[in-house]
Amino acid sequence: MRILIVKLSSLGDVVHSMPVVHDIIRAHPGAVIDWVVEPGFAPLLRRVQGIGTVIECALRRWSKAWWTAPVRAEWRAFRTRLQAQHYDAVIDLQGLTKSAVIARLAQGTSYGLANQTDGASHEWPARWLVDHAISVPARIHAMDRARVLVGAALHYQPEGAPLYGLQAGAAAATRRGAAPTIVFVHGTSRDDKLWPQSNWVQLGKRFLSAGWSIALPQGNESEQTRAELIAAAWQFDQTMRVDVWPSLSLDAVVDRLAATQGVIGVDSGLSHIAVALDLPHVQLYNFPTAWRTGPQAEHGHRHQVSVEGQPIPSLEAVWSAWTQVFQAARE
Repeated sequence: MRILIVKLSSLGDVVHSMPVVHDIIRAHPGAVIDWVVEPGFAPLLRRVQGIGTVIECALRRWSKAWWTAPVRAEWRAFRTRLQAQHYDAVIDLQGLTKSAVIARLAQGTSYGLANQTDGASHEWPARWLVDHAISVPARIHAMDRARVLVGAALHYQPEGAPLYGLQAGAAAATRRGAAPTIVFVHGTSRDDKLWPQSNWVQLGKRFLSAGWSIALPQGNESEQTRAELIAAAWQFDQTMRVDVWPSLSLDAVVDRLAATQGVIGVDSGLSHIAVALDLPHVQLYNFPTAWRTGPQAEHGHRHQVSVEGQPIPSLEAVWSAWTQVFQAARE
């Protein structure tokens, strides 16, 4: 059986869709699964056990210069590659017009979302562009939406805790066993999802006092500035380690995360990667929306939780949650 998944972006959405690969192989042993995705997220999918070919589709870049000869040539090459293989099922997990068009262009019976779900983007033409539109519950977690949709398309019922299949490189394993390291994922694409800088400082003092090392990833200039300000606020001696990561490729970030002992982070792509790596994790929400994208008890992982707050999660709530998940991970 050959299956093509169409999920172009964004980082968190791609991560939430990863468990469908294990589900498909469990229901249809020997299935070959290919995936169409934006180039920026292709390295991540190439690390997922069970994915065959990752087909890169640079729609975001192409849309800015569609009229140029080089872009048109790239599109023709992409379309040729997309149509080189016949699939038993082509499944659009995104529910947008652009993703549904790609699913329609591929060779095989196409499936997609028939309706919008709470908090998710959806465009009505998408349901008419696929051969079979499948209705899913309006209130559903992003990961469960993908699992339910694919299960309905391929005639099986998803069972058990989600398995992401995301594999870290060998270098990550060699770094384990050093002083325990906690990663503070402080950056996100939306300012209203941020946790106050002062809270990160206070939380860090507790970890440093307990003998932990702290890593602060950053992906742009503003995140680097915030990371440096947080680190500068800690009064630590030579026995303590604080590491502001340089700008890294997605591959390198995955390996560095995998080599640590846990993550506390705001709702962001990196936090979702931490979940996929099965790390002890506390995910912070300034809105009552954790049910849509955050770790949930029904997903079967006690060492990963969401903490909500109005207007923000309190320092004590975050520390208490971390204490619980770290203990659960050790049991």
